[in-house]
Amino acid sequence: MMGTVVTIEVIGHGETDERRAERANAAARAIDWFQRVEDCCSRFDPCSELRRISERIGAPVRVHATTLEVVRFALALADETGGAFDPTVGDAMVERGFDRHYRTGEAVTVTRGVPATYRDVEVDAANATITLHRQLQLDLGAVAKGFAIDLAARELSPFANFAVNAGGDLFVGGHNASGDDWSIGIRHPRDEAAVIDTLRVSNVAVCTSGDYERRSPRDQGSHHILDPRRGESASGAASVTVIAPLAMVADGLATAAFVLGPERGLELLARHGVEGLIVTPELERFATPGWSRG
Repeated sequence: MMGTVVTIEVIGHGETDERRAERANAAARAIDWFQRVEDCCSRFDPCSELRRISERIGAPVRVHATTLEVVRFALALADETGGAFDPTVGDAMVERGFDRHYRTGEAVTVTRGVPATYRDVEVDAANATITLHRQLQLDLGAVAKGFAIDLAARELSPFANFAVNAGGDLFVGGHNASGDDWSIGIRHPRDEAAVIDTLRVSNVAVCTSGDYERRSPRDQGSHHILDPRRGESASGAASVTVIAPLAMVADGLATAAFVLGPERGLELLARHGVEGLIVTPELERFATPGWSRG
């Protein structure tokens, strides 16, 4: 789902059959949130709300609360970073070959006329509408998966001990099957069989943005994390991992810090009171003061 493998783990000990059934049903509902968020926020699905918004330039489009919340957060992060993070990069992504639905292979095309930025997107929370003031494609890939993780975690919260893993972006609640904090390995950005650090955490989200995740099919020297200000792949980091109370926050801040690079990226993380690790292409490590190691 959402272009990755999603797994749910819910820990139970000595449960009744009824409680086990409740746990299984909650896990199924948690998984379902990924499809529901994707149905709203996919730039590839012709039936998604995101595509519907892009087809009605200049007109307010009423949207589901899911779409509204994700777009609101994306715009707030764009404003906070001065456009280093910008959800209006959909056309730039298409131009670099990130133009096909991971399931169907259906391609999307460039729609942009006049260059656009996040300032061309208006959210009216009171009326639950979104208006695009220029022709553009929104890309919510850097935050929508995190939001789905958060919704899944909320579904599982009555069970205390659980993990939601969406392609290495996680929320972990309580403890693992051994009764310990969850052990999270941070992938080495230049060796997929190795970890560069290990965390012991509980009741937090851990999300990573890396330049190894998706390479452009048209230019193997570039990747999917774009610096919207330059229209090119960001080059100041190889990976950024963020620990935060919510996965959408960790997911978005990891992408923004990746674009900003080590110095300004750490400033951003510190300003929002989260912990993070930035690894450069030369494998230099830059961490917030509270970054914990297992």
